[in-house]
Amino acid sequence: MLKSALRAVTLAAAVSAFAFAAQAKNPMVGGAAMYPTKNIVENAMKSKDHTTLVAAVKAAGLVSTLEGKGPFTVFAPTNEAFAALPAGTVETLLKPENKAKLTKILTCHVVAADAMSKTVAKMIKDDGGEHDIKTVGGCVLKAKESMGKITLTDENGGTADVTIADVKQSNGVIHVIDKVLLPKM
Repeated sequence: MLKSALRAVTLAAAVSAFAFAAQAKNPMVGGAAMYPTKNIVENAMKSKDHTTLVAAVKAAGLVSTLEGKGPFTVFAPTNEAFAALPAGTVETLLKPENKAKLTKILTCHVVAADAMSKTVAKMIKDDGGEHDIKTVGGCVLKAKESMGKITLTDENGGTADVTIADVKQSNGVIHVIDKVLLPKM
C-alpha cells in the first residue's frame, strides 16, 4: 500500500514537473499559460488579452481552420490593438454582413508556415533589412528587425510591433502584436 502511494506521488510529481517544463518553454500570454500541445484556438481562448480576436475568428468562421493541422504563423493583435481602431469598427466587422471583410483582415494576420522569430529575423537579414511576408489572405506584410524586435508594416503603411514572440502551438506559432494589420481594400 505504501509502495503504491509512493509511486502515485512520484508519478504526480513527474507529471507536474513535465507540465511546468512545458509551460516554462513558452511565454505566458494574457495571464494564461500557453501549451505547445494545444492548437492556436485552444491557447488563444485562454488569453484574456485576445478575447476580441477569438470573437472575430468565431464570427469569420475560421475556428476549424486555425484548429487544423497547419502549420500556421499567426500575428495575434491584442484587445488593445482592436480597441485602437476607429470607434465602431470592431462592432461593424463582427456583423454577419461583413464576414468577408472580417475574414480578409484576419487572414492577413496568418502565414501558412511555422515561422519562429529567429527564422523571420534571418529572412529579414538575408533580404537586406526588409522581408516581404505573404499571408493566406493575399496581403504582403513588410517585416523589419531592429535591436532584436520585429516590426510589421501592412499594405496601408500601418505598423505593428511583435510584443511577445515565439508562442509555440501544436499547429504553428503565435507572435503577439500591438496593432491590427489592415489590407488594402
